[in-house]
Amino acid sequence: MKTVRWMLILGMMLTTWPTLAATDNGAIAHDNYGYYGLEPEIVTNYISPRKRLGYVRVSVELMLKDADTVEQVEHHAPLIRATIVEILGQQPEEKIKSLSGREEIRRDCFETVNALLTQEVGQPLVANLLFTRYLYD
Repeated sequence: MKTVRWMLILGMMLTTWPTLAATDNGAIAHDNYGYYGLEPEIVTNYISPRKRLGYVRVSVELMLKDADTVEQVEHHAPLIRATIVEILGQQPEEKIKSLSGREEIRRDCFETVNALLTQEVGQPLVANLLFTRYLYD
């Protein structure tokens, strides 16, 4: 578990540092990434073969392609939240509890959120979707 935590921290550090790129005229251009955290955390049940319900608790951060789109994402936050809750609620216990399953769920959430934002605003706004906390029972 500690290894996964360190890998997650390292991955977050690498994706959050602004990258520098040289342009044609030699100037340095900065990426204009922004972040939007869905608050409060998402807590929902998932499909479990046991007699009691299983639940998953997830903190979600959206890495935006452009920091200037934060208002648009904030406006659509209820739709984004409902979509993620729906995706999590449809997952079987094995997928919720495995690392590869968690990554599949994250990727599915990312692709679905971008597809919805494309429908709503005409372009995908999210560069990445991060689970910063992921607890289950």
